Amino acid sequence: MPKKRRANGRNKPAGARGHVKRVFCESSGALVPKDKAVKRFMVRNIVESAAIRDLQESCAYESYTLPKLYRKVFYSISAAIHSKIVRVRSREARRIREPPRRFRASDRKEKPKA
Repeated sequence: MPKKRRANGRNKPAGARGHVKRVFCESSGALVPKDKAVKRFMVRNIVESAAIRDLQESCAYESYTLPKLYRKVFYSISAAIHSKIVRVRSREARRIREPPRRFRASDRKEKPKA
């Protein structure tokens, strides 16, 4: 029977290790091997956006920056596809192991006004 993915979708070389610890999926609660799970680093404000302005106006300090919430989130493959975190790729595109390019605001160049 043909193999769909090298190392069966796990992040390990072909005869490297047996078992890895399992992590809980964020959305479905399933136990997933840590090297197979889809990992995302979530950075959010602790305060919701509606209350930020009220807090800054009532703050005693002038330039107080609100703390952020940093969290590493794990998803199972099926939950990540269902919640559109990752997409299904074609057979040829599955061979590409490098991550896609990320676009940031600093990468864009401002267009000169004529």
